[in-house]
Amino acid sequence: MDIAGGGPATPRGVGAARARALVVIALIGVLLIAAIGAGAASLYREFYSPRAFVLHYLELLQDRRSAEALAVPGVAVDSTELETAGLPATASEALLRPESLMTLTDATVTDERADGDRTRVTVSYTAGGYAGTTTFEVQPDTTGGLLPRWRFARSPLAVMKLSVEGSMRFAVNGFEVDKRQVSIDGADADPTAALPLLVFSPGLYSVAVDTAISSTPGVAVLADAPLAGIPVDVQAQPTTEFIGVVQQRVEEFLSACAEQKVLQPTGCPFGFTVRNRIDDEPTWSIVEQPRVTVVPDGAGWRIPDAKAVAHIDVDIRSIFDGSVRTVEEDVAFTVDGQISVLPDGSASILIGGSAD
Repeated sequence: MDIAGGGPATPRGVGAARARALVVIALIGVLLIAAIGAGAASLYREFYSPRAFVLHYLELLQDRRSAEALAVPGVAVDSTELETAGLPATASEALLRPESLMTLTDATVTDERADGDRTRVTVSYTAGGYAGTTTFEVQPDTTGGLLPRWRFARSPLAVMKLSVEGSMRFAVNGFEVDKRQVSIDGADADPTAALPLLVFSPGLYSVAVDTAISSTPGVAVLADAPLAGIPVDVQAQPTTEFIGVVQQRVEEFLSACAEQKVLQPTGCPFGFTVRNRIDDEPTWSIVEQPRVTVVPDGAGWRIPDAKAVAHIDVDIRSIFDGSVRTVEEDVAFTVDGQISVLPDGSASILIGGSAD
């Protein structure tokens, strides 16, 4: 007797179910592999790619972590690299510190292109309120490790070739610098020579002078190119206080000259000549003091020609008949001078001039 239903599945039915299960498993595997691949790609892009390497460097500058930024592979340079780039091999590292860094924000990668074993990463940013763009070259770092590693193929440091006239001291982004501290010549540093100073790029650097003698509103320059030379010329101007001191010293000098009871005061820019003999000591006075100005002159300062007037009162006896006459006369003369700034920051004023 045949019994209907409830019989075991046929071999064909078992095979179909097994095939469907294998398809599902395969599909899950594909999706899992895709998810792992996408995650790995995202992880690489965010942490191990050339763009991530460059952005990490910029984050260090943004946080003013200069020591860590300098330790990033490919940042530090030696004299050979500087010379190869046509830059001074003796460039000072005085500005590679947090105090000399200005705000760096809004760093965004705008382009990334591979060229052989190198990758060019272009980044836009805002440095000290100024927008800028810099292209960095990176290459694989072969120092080992399982994860991808990168280094700068060309150091992002630059060299500021800074010339400051009128002062031995200046400030970069508020950080005080003395030429004698950063020059390879030390205390014998040439006040007129340009100073090569290593700086991070990108970065905005504002150079200013603010001393009792001289000042300047400042000059700002954007370092936006790796291993580039950046010429910066700053001419300080004399302060109102300094000009006032020079004016006082000149007046004191001329007043001392007027105290000499001779026709030709020694070391002074005025005098009087007579053909006869004087009957009594002459009396001098300064009736018009010069209006002094001060202008830059190389490493120091100069007092340009300034007009002044002295007055002489003297009795003259004639060598022919012995008669005496009183001479009262204004004597015009010109004052000039040289001013040297001494190592301690004080000024030495050498006053000269001549009779008109």
